[in-house]
Amino acid sequence: MTSEETFSLYEKKFKALADQKRLMIMHELTRSGETCVCDLMDIFDMSQSKLSYHLKVLKEAGLILQETKGTWSYYRLNQQEVNKLLSEELCCLFR
Repeated sequence: MTSEETFSLYEKKFKALADQKRLMIMHELTRSGETCVCDLMDIFDMSQSKLSYHLKVLKEAGLILQETKGTWSYYRLNQQEVNKLLSEELCCLFR
């Protein structure tokens, strides 16, 4: 992967993190483990369309994972990706 592609991936991840609502969603997923989108709507008092937008941004950045069970989608934090952002891996790009 070229440096430009690598930086593009990290740009997407950091843009996803640069929003208070999305950080709050990630915090809730950390706290709860796996949460139904219906519960997230209640927790954040947010319409399904607004919540879906934030979840889409987080999912496309690889920061959360989605699993469909019946008619509902359940989300959980992608701990492996979050750990990469909090680790030496990112720091090594700037050494």
